[in-house]
Amino acid sequence: MKGTSVAALGLLIMSVVPMSLFAKWHTDKITIEGVGLTTPVEITSPEIGQFEVFAGPGTWGNGVEGREGFIINWSKGIVAERPTGLQHYKVSFHSKLPGERPAYQVIYVVSYDYDPSMNQGYIYLPGKTDEWIKFQRMWHGHGFEGNWACATSAWENFVRPLIAKARAAGPSH
Repeated sequence: MKGTSVAALGLLIMSVVPMSLFAKWHTDKITIEGVGLTTPVEITSPEIGQFEVFAGPGTWGNGVEGREGFIINWSKGIVAERPTGLQHYKVSFHSKLPGERPAYQVIYVVSYDYDPSMNQGYIYLPGKTDEWIKFQRMWHGHGFEGNWACATSAWENFVRPLIAKARAAGPSH
């Protein structure tokens, strides 16, 4: 009986407390797959801490909704039209979740398209019907899901050299 009461209390807490409070996982690894990359680029350097998935609109800290963070320039809003013929990449964000195997678990996946002629990147947050929505673990969203937005200059400055280096390296022998 006592175990049932504890389980019921746990379910009650989970139904009342916003899911974003449970979703405080940190970005511990980022992988990038796509155009010109024979193997995924894996990034585990401390600098990835600036690209926390659970930052920006839809996140809360001290009763204040986040306005900045992650890899999207939220202030520019949703992009109505993107140029065609962009370089396309799949970007997966991983976290070391307690007690789970393997050590890294995918917690968020986005599309990243880059326009070299404009030196501008675009991020697509999966919507409810997209395949990658299943990776958005315990997450209620930023409000941009199912849409494209501009990438931040911090993301561009960080990721573009890494992708260029990986593309220049070509296939490993």
